[in-house]
Amino acid sequence: MKKFILLFLLLSFFGINAQPNCEAFKMRGEMLKYESCKKAMETKGHYQFSKEYQVKLDEAIEIDPTYDYPYWAKSIAYLKSGDFITWKKLIDKAVKYNPEDRLGYRGWCRYQFFRDYKGAIEDIEELDRLVDYDIGQSQNGMYHLNIAKGLCYKAIGERDKAIDIIEKQIKLNEEEDFIGAYDYVHLGVLYLETGEIEKAIEVFEKQSGYNDLAENQYYLALSQQKLGKTAESRISLENARKLYLKGRKMFDPYNHPMDKIYLEDIDREIEQLTLRVDKN
Repeated sequence: MKKFILLFLLLSFFGINAQPNCEAFKMRGEMLKYESCKKAMETKGHYQFSKEYQVKLDEAIEIDPTYDYPYWAKSIAYLKSGDFITWKKLIDKAVKYNPEDRLGYRGWCRYQFFRDYKGAIEDIEELDRLVDYDIGQSQNGMYHLNIAKGLCYKAIGERDKAIDIIEKQIKLNEEEDFIGAYDYVHLGVLYLETGEIEKAIEVFEKQSGYNDLAENQYYLALSQQKLGKTAESRISLENARKLYLKGRKMFDPYNHPMDKIYLEDIDREIEQLTLRVDKN
């Protein structure tokens, strides 16, 4: 858990502000990229939405139109402002000139912001073909890109493939002692949806010991109901409610995470469970 928190904080803080090492281009004799990089670094201290910020990046692109960083940096403001057409044009340029560094970012954005699941899968799988090292995390640090790919397969109805992908990545994550905050929840929900109830309960219990969440207890309760464990289900639902009110729930500042639930979902399930018990 400590490893996850540290990495998440680092990526959250440095994620979109990570800057290239211009001197590396100079050492390799790539002087146009070096000059372009230096110009792009003049954006430091300027607001992303300011004219100054965008003009400096435009000047960097004029120096070397094949340097990916200015396209990527320019694109962020357009993504944040909702101008997705301009964002797509810019990020496509960045991917064209540096696919190894930009495909993962574009794929994640296609998943997170646009629900373009097939496009996200294409980008992540293309990145995996291009590199011989670990393809890494999502831009916000919440998921390994393979977990995100698995969620994309779930979204397009290929649950068995999603389970296979996520199982394999979680096994690797466990070996490295690094599990994403929601990895077990997503896998447990997939098991629940495919009728593998015992497996679902097993991973929900793992999540409880690692990073318990309202969603985890909620889906654990649904799994327990499938096995006729009414008393245990009620306890899990009450735990879900307490966790939710404490703010221990899935969160994304930009959108609705997959498998997220709300207080109304918990209260409705408690009410329905009570009615079923009363009828019996």
